[in-house]
Amino acid sequence: QLQLVESGGGLVQAGGSLRVSCQASGRNFNRYTMGWFRQAPGKDREFVAAIAWSGGTTYYSDSVKGRFTVFRSNEMNTVYLQMNSLKPEDTAVYYCAADYLPRTAAQATVANDYDYWGQGTQVTVSS
Repeated sequence: QLQLVESGGGLVQAGGSLRVSCQASGRNFNRYTMGWFRQAPGKDREFVAAIAWSGGTTYYSDSVKGRFTVFRSNEMNTVYLQMNSLKPEDTAVYYCAADYLPRTAAQATVANDYDYWGQGTQVTVSS
């Protein structure tokens, strides 16, 4: 079982950058595929990015590709989402999630497939 705690959210101007982190506690973090999702007010939760257990493969939604980077440190039990060139439409609560099945990152886009979730961190991008 994993417990996930996000941090690093905040308010940033459009065009700026922000890095959110997800600290995991529990066993075998290095066996989990990790994902980032977000949910804006009045909208469904949407996939943002995923990274395979080894960190060898990553996958992004079209809306963030080229602007966001997901990476992980299995030594630190942490996964990160570096967000650059932020836009007002990136405003949302960002959640990290862990999936115990050995999927590739490209297979890990469905929220219902994930086993554990953090509480979320708010990211607000002002225009």
